[in-house]
Amino acid sequence: MTGLLVMASVASGPPSGWAIGPAPSSPIQVVERLHEALITTMKSSDELGYAGRYAALEPVLADSFDAGFMSQKSVGRHWKVLDDSARRRLMSAFWTYTVANYAGRFDGYTGEEFVSLGEEESSHGTRLVRTRLRVPEGEVVELDYRLRPVDGGWKVIDMYLDGTVSELALRRSQYSSLIRREGVEALIAALEAKVRDFAAGEVSSD
Repeated sequence: MTGLLVMASVASGPPSGWAIGPAPSSPIQVVERLHEALITTMKSSDELGYAGRYAALEPVLADSFDAGFMSQKSVGRHWKVLDDSARRRLMSAFWTYTVANYAGRFDGYTGEEFVSLGEEESSHGTRLVRTRLRVPEGEVVELDYRLRPVDGGWKVIDMYLDGTVSELALRRSQYSSLIRREGVEALIAALEAKVRDFAAGEVSSD
């Protein structure tokens, strides 16, 4: 396990009774609510299908992630030279891809469990929430989240695999390289293509 297409197929929502806990007020609550949504979706994966998982996860992801900040940082210095139209389209593509990535990858449940380890101060007023993903008969994955204060709450701006590998840094390296070679339109097209792959069940490693 580890988007510019808002597809008509993403219309069916979660089944009745599908609900996540109350709105979070601290960084660790943001992460735990996200994890709860992921596990709930995984357990209902077959019933929901891809479109249902997308519909169920999108509002929780919107509450959990600072997508505007992340899309800007994912292209680094190139953001400054983009016009408003390009920025909007890039942000839309980035967001749809983000939701599709979760809906496409969290597509089954075999006893996985997220465990919160704690919360600590980090740089520039951010907070770091440390967690583990336990996979039955598999390795334990260290997964940390960096959150910053946004509009009176907290939102995720980066994730770290094994405590060191920054997802945002990896995206910035990939996206900046593609923009340098082919321009921002190529990046938007690539994100759209990945969304189509997820919708078709053609998930490949990033």
